[in-house]
Amino acid sequence: MTGTQRRAQLLDVSRTLFAEKGFDNTSVEEIAARADVSKPVVYEHFGGKEGVYAVVVDREIQALTGALTEALEGGGHAKALVERTTLALLSYIETSEAGFRILVRDSPVAQATGTFSSLIGDVASQVEHLLADQFTKQGLDRRTAPIYAQMLVGMVALTGQWWLDARSPQKAEVAAHLVNLAWNGLSGLERRPQLTKDGEPARTAGPS
Repeated sequence: MTGTQRRAQLLDVSRTLFAEKGFDNTSVEEIAARADVSKPVVYEHFGGKEGVYAVVVDREIQALTGALTEALEGGGHAKALVERTTLALLSYIETSEAGFRILVRDSPVAQATGTFSSLIGDVASQVEHLLADQFTKQGLDRRTAPIYAQMLVGMVALTGQWWLDARSPQKAEVAAHLVNLAWNGLSGLERRPQLTKDGEPARTAGPS
């Protein structure tokens, strides 16, 4: 292997181990053994377990941030933004299960390189501005937007952690129920919520 190929292999192997066992329970010896290399090779590329973990976490954060940012920048009705952001997070979980498991774990290294909670906080800050505009249009106090942004994003994130293991119902149905609660509130829940097109009410939605 070239140096670049070896580095990529070590990252893939380490990502799998960190997802399976966590940072504390993964050793350089295990990474080297699974990659079929000697320990010095791991140290040569990353300086140790902390180094490879930091790179793995950074890659996952960039992937998830990119997906969420794209969803938020799409424009359109506020409800459409909520739907797209919810689907973006669930899609990341669906396609990057190992990466998500790593992000939701706490470790000293993760705290230095970025954690899932800090990432979600960044997303909440972006959502805050969207909510503030909607609150102003509806005559609500825009100063409360940060509170609602944290609640909205936190609700989606925690549900995503649950769905990581449950994987039932299907992604679109989970997203529809999340948006149902976020958009309509408990007192206005739809009986059979469905995702909509551009945030406009679906013709087939069940009665409230």
